[in-house]
Amino acid sequence: MTEESESGSVRESYDALAHEYSLRIFHELEGKPLDRALLDEVASRSAGLICDLGCGPGHVARYLAQQGASVCGVDLSPGMVAQAQRLNPELRFEVSDMRSLPFEDGSLAAVVAMYSLIHFDDGELASACQEIARVLSPHGLLLVGLHRGSAIEHVDDLWGLSVDLHFRLFEPDEIARPLTASGMSVERVVERDPYPGVEVETKRFYVLATKQD
Repeated sequence: MTEESESGSVRESYDALAHEYSLRIFHELEGKPLDRALLDEVASRSAGLICDLGCGPGHVARYLAQQGASVCGVDLSPGMVAQAQRLNPELRFEVSDMRSLPFEDGSLAAVVAMYSLIHFDDGELASACQEIARVLSPHGLLLVGLHRGSAIEHVDDLWGLSVDLHFRLFEPDEIARPLTASGMSVERVVERDPYPGVEVETKRFYVLATKQD
């Protein structure tokens, strides 16, 4: 599958999932205290615009805004962006590929990518990391959330809806390498067990990184 057809498959799948995804995911942060604590840190350390990449229905952007942050959201799926705008009419969302972002160089104080890098192979991941680094200001902050593991899992049915998605599980060094190569410095990696009944029960980890001068 080509890069273009893969991104098309992801877009179409999330368009199909958008309504159901919003119903199931929009309130999930209520049951994720570590996620909230990390987002609180991003909000408190960022004096400028924060972008929620792969924003889905906009629940992460909404949470950041509630902490007083200036925030916007980007998603590949027009269906997801429509849900985000419906649920958060006071916030700005737009459709874009995170490998070609609609921001000027160095214009963002922070980027949050919660489980939105999980559909990329190594080459696509490198491109996304380079683009994130481009739009971050010097010392800008990046928070990435990922599922831990080494498998690539294909899903063709989710919540009774037909999709065509590959979900990639990561080990920390698999994300640290492209981040470092893009000019970012990893501050720390935080791991946790899943929250039963709140999410898919995979091990999770988070990478907090800053852009170098």
